[in-house]
Amino acid sequence: MAQNEKILAGVLEIFRHNPQKQFRVDQIERMARRDRLGNFTELIKALSYLEHEKKIITDGKGQYQLAQENTVVEGVFRANDKGFGFVRLDDEDADDVFIQKDYTNYAVDGDRVRVKITAGGNPWNGKGPEGQVTEIIERGLESLVGEFHPLTDEQVKLSHFIGYVLSNNKKLHNYRVYVSENGLIPQMGDMVKVSIKDYPDKNNPDSMTGAIIDVIGNKNDPGVDIMSIVAAHDVRTEWPEDAMKQANAIPDHVTEEDKKGRIDITDQPAVTIDGDDSKDFDDAVVLWKLPNGNYHLGVHIADVSHYVTENTPLNEEAFKRGNSTYLVDRVIPMLPFRLSNGICSLNEGVERLVLSCDMEITPEGERVNYKIYPSVMRSHGRMTYNKVNKTLAGEMDGLEDKYVKLRPMLEEMADLHNILYKKRHKRGAIDFEEPEAKIVVDEKGKPVDIVLHERGTAEKMIESFMLMANETVAEDYFRKHVPFLYRVHETPDAERIKNFFEFCSAFGLNIKADPNNVKPIDLQKVVSKTEGTPEEAVVQMMMLRSLKQAHYSEEDLGHFGLAAQYYTHFTSPIRRYSDLMVHRMIHEYADQGMGDDVQKHFASYLPDVAEQTSTQERVSIDTEREVNDLKMTEYMADQVGQHFEAVVSSVTSFGMFIQLPNTVEGLVHISNLDDDFYSFDEKTLTLTGRGTHKQYKIGMPIKVTLINANVEQHQLDFEVYDPNAPKHKHNDRGMNNKRRGNRGFRNDHGRRNGNFRENRNRNQRRGNSRRSK
Repeated sequence: MAQNEKILAGVLEIFRHNPQKQFRVDQIERMARRDRLGNFTELIKALSYLEHEKKIITDGKGQYQLAQENTVVEGVFRANDKGFGFVRLDDEDADDVFIQKDYTNYAVDGDRVRVKITAGGNPWNGKGPEGQVTEIIERGLESLVGEFHPLTDEQVKLSHFIGYVLSNNKKLHNYRVYVSENGLIPQMGDMVKVSIKDYPDKNNPDSMTGAIIDVIGNKNDPGVDIMSIVAAHDVRTEWPEDAMKQANAIPDHVTEEDKKGRIDITDQPAVTIDGDDSKDFDDAVVLWKLPNGNYHLGVHIADVSHYVTENTPLNEEAFKRGNSTYLVDRVIPMLPFRLSNGICSLNEGVERLVLSCDMEITPEGERVNYKIYPSVMRSHGRMTYNKVNKTLAGEMDGLEDKYVKLRPMLEEMADLHNILYKKRHKRGAIDFEEPEAKIVVDEKGKPVDIVLHERGTAEKMIESFMLMANETVAEDYFRKHVPFLYRVHETPDAERIKNFFEFCSAFGLNIKADPNNVKPIDLQKVVSKTEGTPEEAVVQMMMLRSLKQAHYSEEDLGHFGLAAQYYTHFTSPIRRYSDLMVHRMIHEYADQGMGDDVQKHFASYLPDVAEQTSTQERVSIDTEREVNDLKMTEYMADQVGQHFEAVVSSVTSFGMFIQLPNTVEGLVHISNLDDDFYSFDEKTLTLTGRGTHKQYKIGMPIKVTLINANVEQHQLDFEVYDPNAPKHKHNDRGMNNKRRGNRGFRNDHGRRNGNFRENRNRNQRRGNSRRSK
């Protein structure tokens, strides 16, 4: 190979190995020198040639990136209701590929597809790559939920279909799914679940066929709206017969046989502290001062693994569910209520089997001793957050005797929490405080109120104790060098953190930290700097977006958000399979030893448990969020035309999301910003009027009018309320930046990375076993 060809190939390889990265000339020169590709002059010639050949693109200021034309990539197709779509690539940092309507190859939302890039993205003008779907690799849509519409008798004779189903999901709403007589026969207006048989193609671009596999109920009946969402997310609601048979055979009380080999701690004044409407209690706490001045903290967790054992129908069903799902009007439990609210629940005054984690903690917050063991306990009080908060505030009027009697212990608990919180804060744990919203519904499921709740000392106290127990258990088994299940939150990517730091510098925040070696404390300092400032909301949101998502893993990868080296989920086995699995391993290692056979047994299927629990957690989060969106939209539906105070919660190329004080969110579409033509700045996340120079940015207060509430689509539309503003309509509004594959704003309004916060349960809307611990 000639020398210049060798240089060209070598330089191109640098870009090919980093297709999304932008390089400065000095960076390329360093790598070229490392690979002995030639001198600086030859390098510049090579870059110029590659640019001319459209192999690379440049911003004209010395930065280069690989051009992507004709490359083939794979990803998941995300449809837009207007017919076009985006393909989200497997590489988290890659831009979405825009697919025009005529080039989708009839892909349906969720399909895994192969895409040929027809126009490479240009990071310097904000335009993402474009492509065309060449192949549908795997169908993502196996079933859908929608409303049944019968065909006329004449149409049935001609087509052999009894009717069609229309989904409320706006990404699927354009398709009619024709159903045959082979499935169930519903009535007009019934919500049904359909198994898809035939997908859209050249001859039938707007239709599919399938069979009805479940009739959920008439769309106007109470609860059918929520159960339709549950069915659409494939959340399991029916119990297999053999699992229920196993559950019903379990005694409803602790037997003498159950107590064998367990320490009796029934005399300890352990209490449960939960929400007002909680029914399943899986954790109890107790505290006293030791003679040496240290604290004894006991965290006692329901021993579900004693009753739900390996290779049984109950265990198989719990594994499939992965966790309980908490909705505004009901709980879809991981375990039958006989267990979750009965024998496994630490109900007041009755004996229960638990796994205990006793910890000795110094007044400086150092854990100096601990013990993990099976025991038998009796709850000395079912307490609530509200009443414990009143007790700690000295408001004892009307409280039961147990609060008066145990007040000294509760006060010492609050003291220990403050110590532990300061310790976590000092090491860098990142924590955002935000109000929790609970949607109140009547007996027919109609939302009647949205109640905000600020977490008090009681909630934070229990959180601190659960975090400490989880860390203790994780560290103990990590040091034993045995297979184990961890809750992990990995260190964020350097490129994302670099972009976040650059974003912060636009607000005048001087951050002295290395993006390639970022520590939790670095980000915590940013939170502290912006606390109480107008920039607080936008900086926190951008920080969350730059972080990864917490998940389960058989490897101890640490927990960045908590600044914890070791972390697991041990404290909620009634509602999380991950915790049940952790309990099972603790028992097995104690009873069978830590020999090769036991280790191999767990190592063989821990990766499957990690994947399933992570996946099902996401399913529950999505289901709960969609139900909340539905009920919030329904709550606002009769307030169309009213004006509200709001805050801009995120800004996009197509408008801005706003949040009302009751946490309800909606969209001010760019087409409704009709006093000027607004352009979007992706770096500062602002919309700026070309004529008025009026600017909208995250965190700013704003007055809005509700102009539309689409309950079926769970969508609220607002416009800016300014009675004095002149109206200037722009017919081409909304087209600017429409094709951009902006990964930052997904269906969850830019909060895709938020669930590292282990102090939040997905069920923030109820008091029922709320803690994510």
